[in-house]
Amino acid sequence: MPRYFVTLIVAVALFMETMDSTVIATSLPAIAADLGEDPIALKLALTSYLLSLAVFIPISGWMADRFGARTVFRAAIVVFTIGSAACGFAQSLPDFIAFRILQGMGGAMMVPVGRLVILRSVPKAELISALAWLTIPALMGPVIGPPLGGFITTVFSWRWIFWINIPVGILGVILATRYIANIREEELPPLDLKGFILSGFGLAGLAFGITTIGQGLFPTPIVLALLAVGVVGCWLYVLHAGKAPAPLIDLNLLKVDTFYASVVGGFIFRIGIGAMPFLLPLFFQLGFGLTALQSGMLTFASAVGAVLMKVTAAPILRRFGFKRVLVVNAVISSLFIAATALFTAATPQSLILAVLLVGGFFKSLQFTSINTIAYADIDNKAMSRATSFASVAQQLSLSAGVAVGALVLEIERMGRGSQEVVASDFPAAFLLVALLAASSALIFALLPKDAGANLSARARPVGSPSESAAQIEETVR
Repeated sequence: MPRYFVTLIVAVALFMETMDSTVIATSLPAIAADLGEDPIALKLALTSYLLSLAVFIPISGWMADRFGARTVFRAAIVVFTIGSAACGFAQSLPDFIAFRILQGMGGAMMVPVGRLVILRSVPKAELISALAWLTIPALMGPVIGPPLGGFITTVFSWRWIFWINIPVGILGVILATRYIANIREEELPPLDLKGFILSGFGLAGLAFGITTIGQGLFPTPIVLALLAVGVVGCWLYVLHAGKAPAPLIDLNLLKVDTFYASVVGGFIFRIGIGAMPFLLPLFFQLGFGLTALQSGMLTFASAVGAVLMKVTAAPILRRFGFKRVLVVNAVISSLFIAATALFTAATPQSLILAVLLVGGFFKSLQFTSINTIAYADIDNKAMSRATSFASVAQQLSLSAGVAVGALVLEIERMGRGSQEVVASDFPAAFLLVALLAASSALIFALLPKDAGANLSARARPVGSPSESAAQIEETVR
């Protein structure tokens, strides 16, 4: 069986998860009307899903090591699919929120464990091409989701948004059972239960608080209280992790320079990128008066650019190396984000499509580079902890991106003394998130010149000061 078939199975599961998390945004008014709820209150269904992700992602690596990657990945698909089906049968807001939490439990396990399956199935020299496949569904989901949600809700019913996951989930379970090896660790430390509780409170508080900033879901004191709980919980976890023999989220992984650059630099870069799926549809619909379908057809261009990147990422990284690509491409990608601030209602749609398409290419190249270099110097025994850690950081950064974008729009609206969102509110948001994304280049610039050489097949020079495998393994442990 080709190795990339395993990658394709994981990519389909990832696409199902990322698309589902965005597809309901367009359909919230219809869902609210059917359930007899205020659309603003129904946004709790979105934040409850993120809450579930924040709590259960950290434990995914330990679960995979304990019960086997295939077992947990397959179970995650089942839980996610059952949660999807249940959402389609929801009759009230409490039902809907509870089933979204169940979905989130499955999604929290499905994505990081799927990535772990690839990392342990594909040689490091082939990781660039393998992980490039995973970048595509992660980028396509947010741009396909809104127009697809609008189409299904208009032509059929909002409930089919969730029911279409059922055959995909069944197929995923069958393919995972047949083609994915049940890799597990024989010598595994006990579950860090105290760390699980502390990280759960900390990450849930941060994710929930960050997501509700500027959304009008809760009064400001409650949002601040959520953020305070998150900060205190994470601080207590850091103190705990420094003493625990086998912490759930291993902060020692940050001593590995390539992993540090991926997590910290990637966090900053994703704040800028994570705001775009939130800002662009609003910009086109509220600012230019386009329909959801017209907006979706424009934003889809960035996904096309991501597909084009798939076949070129490996040659580019082999030619220029990870450090140069990460530094230069962070700036290039940010310039394309900033360029959207220049769009007006008179801008030709062909020019908008061109900017989004080329920008999608560079954005996808950066994601592939960030995701791949994280595991360049990680020992195989630490892979499960690394994937959990990286997934937590990724989820928080994307939530922070939405929060930053929403906060800028809120400030702009308050400055005008109006509740209406207009096109002139958006340029400041685009420029701010572009600046944040560009600043990630400062982190990537700290990488050694030959960083990721074992992934891009660029030979390390004789006498290179890079750590030996034994040193890296000791550092990770």
